[in-house]
Amino acid sequence: MRGEPTCPRCGDRVRAPGLFSDSWQCAAHGPVQPLQPALPPSIDALSVCVSRAVVPVWMPWPLPLGWLHTGAACAGDERSGGRASVVACSGPAPLGGPGELLLISEEPALGLGARFAGIDGPDPAPLMEVDRSPHAKVHAAGRPTPLWRLRDTPGDRAVFAGEALGLWLWAVVWPEEAGLMMYDELVLTDLREAGAEIDLIPCGALSPKLLR
Repeated sequence: MRGEPTCPRCGDRVRAPGLFSDSWQCAAHGPVQPLQPALPPSIDALSVCVSRAVVPVWMPWPLPLGWLHTGAACAGDERSGGRASVVACSGPAPLGGPGELLLISEEPALGLGARFAGIDGPDPAPLMEVDRSPHAKVHAAGRPTPLWRLRDTPGDRAVFAGEALGLWLWAVVWPEEAGLMMYDELVLTDLREAGAEIDLIPCGALSPKLLR
């Protein structure tokens, strides 16, 4: 059964536009872009997220050995399109055991990345020490993209953030030790530009991280 849209910042239910407001409303955070229910990990569902998005839909490509696509979601409605996207991937962590990676692209002040990062948010800038060298670098849409590891995040995960194509790029990794994978200069592809390659993406079971 399909769920209901929620606040991208706190996960609470949101009130749809109506007579007194033309925007979705969260009781705690006011006007928001609603996070739509997570889509199951399939090529058809991923294509739906890609078609809605007006922001990049990032995925490591090629995926690390043994990793699978495990779900996606967008924040926004039919009028606005997807103003934030989150893609989940799961596989063997560098030091053994299972690992989980969420890649979030979003407009400033939207707050979806902060929700998965476990911080107050809405943006990562206050927790980024940009006066220091970046902790990791990825190649996003063919461009070297520095990422800084955020301080003061929950101890069960590693959180990295930076800017790609003028928008926030977040990488949230579970468990914390699996953050080592971010030091391997991952290549991120915007699936809006992937074309027929999207049909080659291997899929697994829906990540529980998307259901938080």
